[in-house]
Amino acid sequence: MATVAQTPRFTHPAARGTCPFAPPPAYQQAQQDEPISRISLWDGSPSWLLTRHEDIKAVLSDARFSSDSTRPGFPFVSAGARQLNNGQPVFIRMDDPEHARLRRMLTGEFMIKKVEALRPEVQRIADELLDRMTEGRTGADLVREFALPLPSLVICLLLGVPYQDHEFFQECSRVLLRRDSSVEDVIAAQARLTDYLEELTDTKRTHPDDGILSRLVERGELNTAEIGAMGRLLLVAGHETTANMTALSVLALLRHPAQLDHLRRHPEAVPGAVEELLRYLTIVHSGLTRVATEDVELGGVRIRAGEGVVCMISTANRDTAQFADGDSLDLTRDARRHLAFGFGVHQCLGQPLARLELQIALDTLLRRLPELRLATAFEDVRFRGEMLIYGVHELPIAW
Repeated sequence: MATVAQTPRFTHPAARGTCPFAPPPAYQQAQQDEPISRISLWDGSPSWLLTRHEDIKAVLSDARFSSDSTRPGFPFVSAGARQLNNGQPVFIRMDDPEHARLRRMLTGEFMIKKVEALRPEVQRIADELLDRMTEGRTGADLVREFALPLPSLVICLLLGVPYQDHEFFQECSRVLLRRDSSVEDVIAAQARLTDYLEELTDTKRTHPDDGILSRLVERGELNTAEIGAMGRLLLVAGHETTANMTALSVLALLRHPAQLDHLRRHPEAVPGAVEELLRYLTIVHSGLTRVATEDVELGGVRIRAGEGVVCMISTANRDTAQFADGDSLDLTRDARRHLAFGFGVHQCLGQPLARLELQIALDTLLRRLPELRLATAFEDVRFRGEMLIYGVHELPIAW
């Protein structure tokens, strides 16, 4: 059994270093020195930190590590994240069999074949957004005019949520995803978004449409609160993740001109490039959290029942045991073993849609804007280090 220092190495989340695309140095150092180590959380409570690909993959596929956030010892990365645990639970914070029962209700909506059938519609949305963004201008904020509205329009279309309400739900999302949001602000934003989606769900009972919320109503297996909670999860995750991944990917490509040039010359390489960007950037930068339900030996270390675990998929995705020269962006790399969408039974349900949107977004931008460039100093770009989903707040570009 390995000896692990019981004194916490640092408090999670750690500060980022000089490269905004790389994980904070504290996690990279932990991967080298003590890949299974002790840390403190924001409230002083202890947790285990995992940084290796092999260990994290093992934990995410082991039912002895629970996703149930109501269990004692479950590690929350902020006070706001803990507050989100109150109210109607969402299935990603449940274990099987209840997790599997609820997830199955949505599996068919995100099957690869069904998502791929959306490609012409998503392409149409991307082209229309780019038409508006470029009409009579030579510069814009990519986040506000393309990266954010693209997945927002798509998820609204799929759920049956009116897009004209996007400013409301995007503002609620920002509050819910800020690590430094006060508990009071989280309670208020959660209540506003929950009330909105429950009211919308009730409307679907008398005015059904072809959206996911209506189909959940038609199944008759869930009450309004349960459908509202499921809708909140899909709505927030469905636009925040892809929006930030799109903008951050564009910035990373602009900072790696040889890689950008390769992609321009080989547009057929976009799907593989998306996988490498997912690996390299890993926007779920606070890690995935679990709690042990019984004593488990992992990598020669005993993790006891009731102890929390933070899986840093950002360092796992740069683990040189899996990815040679993992700190480098290489669009020719086979990056399909990355853990950006998690692993195991809780692997991201919406990943086929995210991949489709990212492929279309990057292909459309690079094809239609051959002179795409950053319109501000790189040092002036504001990164979303305070958010649960990493990215940039805005991205001024020119063409």
